Amino acid sequence: MGMGVAAQGGRCRFIRARSSGGDLIATRAYFPARLDHVVTQKTRWVHGISLQGWDRLGWTNNIVEGWMRLRDRRGPLSAFVLMVGYVLLALSGMGFAASQLGYGTAVELSGFVKFLLWANLVALCWRMVMRFAFTTREYGWVEGVRAILRVPVGNIIAIMSGRRAVIAYGRTLLGSAIVWDKTPHFAHPMQQAAQIDEKSMGSAVFTEKPA
Repeated sequence: MGMGVAAQGGRCRFIRARSSGGDLIATRAYFPARLDHVVTQKTRWVHGISLQGWDRLGWTNNIVEGWMRLRDRRGPLSAFVLMVGYVLLALSGMGFAASQLGYGTAVELSGFVKFLLWANLVALCWRMVMRFAFTTREYGWVEGVRAILRVPVGNIIAIMSGRRAVIAYGRTLLGSAIVWDKTPHFAHPMQQAAQIDEKSMGSAVFTEKPA
């Protein structure tokens, strides 16, 4: 929709605003709690935005807009890089353990590789700090810590959904119709708020003293 507005000469803005109660004005929903539902939803996003978006919306000569489209369509590549990264991490750990036990010698890293490793570590720490800070600001420090702990889980989900999205896209290239998986949702923040209000009202009526 944003690209359609821009194509018509309109301008899009990111607005961060709060309600009179102090809450951020945004679409609120619970993320699915089951792994298969999470992978299904993430697959739909990757398939639609990264792959079908590439086919239907194409690219542009505008450098800034092209960069934003590239960020949207990096899903499958990110999933592949994450998978390779975890495999290399496991192999590196096994190699280091073997060298410590006397089986072979550790590989000496070049200065450039060491620089890349340190640069990636600094970038990762910066990302974790930002993730913790913004989550803590809205939901408290406990959720801020959980946001960091969920990073490996999110990466695994990205790997699984990226593979599934590429397979689904490949089927469309072979002539199959596009199938969009639906994600079931069993709860909504508004429902929880309504239940809390009902309980508080019921408690107030029950504890009210007769005149």
